[in-house]
Amino acid sequence: MSTSPETAAAAAPAEEEASGHGDVSVGVKAASGSGEATASATRITPGNALRPEDIALAVSRGTANPSEDVAEFALRLGDDALILAQRLGHWISRAPELEEDIALGNIALDQLGHARSFLSYAGGLDGRSEDDLAYFRREPEFRSVEIFEIPNGDFAVTIARQFVVSYYQFELYRRLVESTDATLAGIAAKAVKEVDYHRDHSAQWVLRLAQGTDESREKMIHGFKVVWPYVDELFRDDELTARLAAAGAAVEPSSLRADFDRLTGEVLAEAELDVPKVQPAPGGGRKGLHSEHLGYILAEMQVLAREYPGASW
Repeated sequence: MSTSPETAAAAAPAEEEASGHGDVSVGVKAASGSGEATASATRITPGNALRPEDIALAVSRGTANPSEDVAEFALRLGDDALILAQRLGHWISRAPELEEDIALGNIALDQLGHARSFLSYAGGLDGRSEDDLAYFRREPEFRSVEIFEIPNGDFAVTIARQFVVSYYQFELYRRLVESTDATLAGIAAKAVKEVDYHRDHSAQWVLRLAQGTDESREKMIHGFKVVWPYVDELFRDDELTARLAAAGAAVEPSSLRADFDRLTGEVLAEAELDVPKVQPAPGGGRKGLHSEHLGYILAEMQVLAREYPGASW
């Protein structure tokens, strides 16, 4: 689905990679430790990345069964990625240059792929498919946080959001690679390679805009002021994440904050930008409390499936 360099690189054996924004170990070994793709129904080796279709098949065969907590966690991450994919898709044919038009489209496709994987796994709890969860839930049933819902704004606002989101997702996924839940680990092993590309893309644009013209710098500063109130919600712990962290299936979101602050701070310092001093937004997306923006996104995203349920072509 994705054409990013990191997606292509997923086909090559990789135990450990380093980047300019922090080291990451993305190699995932099968249960046997051999690195072969036959250890379980969920194929999780670096050379044979886990696909949504693999997860759906494993769920249908009963070989991948998320617990109630893991399913809720997968639903959260799937909703984050799904709503961001919808937002980024709006830039197709509207980006400031052709190459960027394609880049944002590819990032949207990467996010959609992550959403499909997480939702396919979450649906294993009660038999719902990825489409059931994407198209036939009401707004209060979604678990995305607000930063994914806010309007795209101008290009600098979108880049500011991509910068925050990609650094957050990178820190999250690189830790989920070590999850005791093999399916979560498999999804993360593929996704972390892609979001590594996303954060490099956004960091390069932050530097380019901040160090460009007076107007581009002003817009970049404004973009961060728009986005930063929604950063805190990404790192809030709750009872679900505490239980999953204790079981080794996930991590507490707050544990990601130090690395996030350090790595984003390095880029902002190079761009000679300050972290905006703003009041955090109240949030509530993990509990189904959303901004007015999500309803419009869902109306557009779900209308065809709801108007013609079961349609195919």
